[in-house]
Amino acid sequence: MPEDLAALASAVAGRAGRGEQIEVYVSRGVETDVRAYDGDVEVLSQASSAGVGIRVVVGGRQGFASAGSLDADVVGDVLGEARDNARFATPDEHVGLAEPDGRDPAVLDLWDDGVPGTPPERKAELALELERRTRSADPRIRQVSSADYGDLAVAWAVASSTGVLASGRRTVCSLAVSALAGEGGHTGVGVSAGRGIEDLDLAGAADDAVLRATRLIGASKARSTRCTVVLDPRVTATLLAVVASALSGESVTKNRSMFAGRIGEVVAAPGLVLVDDPTDPRAFSASPFDGEGLACRRNELIAGGVLRGFVYDSVAARRAGTASTGSAVRGGYASTPVAGCRAVRLEPGELAADELLAAVGDGLYVQSVTGVHSGVSPVSGDFSVGAEGLWIRGGALDAPVREVTVASTLQRMLHAVTHVGADLQWLPGLASGQTLAIADMAVSGD
Repeated sequence: MPEDLAALASAVAGRAGRGEQIEVYVSRGVETDVRAYDGDVEVLSQASSAGVGIRVVVGGRQGFASAGSLDADVVGDVLGEARDNARFATPDEHVGLAEPDGRDPAVLDLWDDGVPGTPPERKAELALELERRTRSADPRIRQVSSADYGDLAVAWAVASSTGVLASGRRTVCSLAVSALAGEGGHTGVGVSAGRGIEDLDLAGAADDAVLRATRLIGASKARSTRCTVVLDPRVTATLLAVVASALSGESVTKNRSMFAGRIGEVVAAPGLVLVDDPTDPRAFSASPFDGEGLACRRNELIAGGVLRGFVYDSVAARRAGTASTGSAVRGGYASTPVAGCRAVRLEPGELAADELLAAVGDGLYVQSVTGVHSGVSPVSGDFSVGAEGLWIRGGALDAPVREVTVASTLQRMLHAVTHVGADLQWLPGLASGQTLAIADMAVSGD
């Protein structure tokens, strides 16, 4: 439970000497992974983890150390190592720990006892049933390449000698299945995620995989053109995650963002609203506190198409001459916090997905993309990815398309958004998704 973790973190933070700041982050968790293949359980693993990460700041020098244990002797050694590391760090006037800012945290229930309490055998049954449903749903399904169940139950606490004390816990679980259809082996992936096991939709994940795979049967390359591109909600989530990385105060202060120096400028289509809101319990990355123990809050990033602000942790905020937005994120006890988004979303529009297609009339529906890490840059805004999907003809999905490249720049894409769907979907990761229409993108094929 977080209470014992908070007591441990607080006790170690209280060992700070004169002129020294100490921050202690501790966590404990259990993770389960199951993979079913060809009617058998191929992988079943359940791993427990616990660890501590300690930052020590002295005279603008920061030292950090971590270890995968909460034993008292180990924690003491980690503190000593962090102190030693601080001695050799390069001084930075902006380095320092978070100070309490008086903001009250949101009251969030992010825990389901069923996740850690369900036997691994039952979780394996879910993966096997997912594979069976997907394989039998349509005779055009040639193979189910994987059917997976995964979950995480984690508790954490952070305390510092500056007066910060925070803790929390959360669970998340998911199903994912990959189906191959037709002679070309077209792939469709179905996903379902929830806070608890009862939230998972076996039939929905299977049907989604089958639909995505079978509707690509007969796909061919397309002639190069320019047209409106409609993004599937999952692709929209991928796009928003890239945009969110450019809205980090860390990136902005290091001039690694296409938005640097543009506060108050029109950067998107009129009416477009983008927020980061970790206090929304529907977000799987929701949290009452950020990675430094400050209260998370709703941060409006773009409103009415105008850039309103960035997200900051304490260090990035000092560099920018502003205050933390409660947006420190960290990858666990073995990493230090940095500024970043947790739960990005576009404010939904009024059109359902089919209504949005009807409004577009003709264009390309992009079901999935590849090459995001190499083809998209949050610094320059360059956007060029491989894609597959279906043509939109007369307001409905038509012939399938494969091996095309969709290209533009993120700056132009934000300005060219014509419709934001009402079909907001909460997905694992830092961004939600919905159907999104973007005008005048280049589609390259034959």
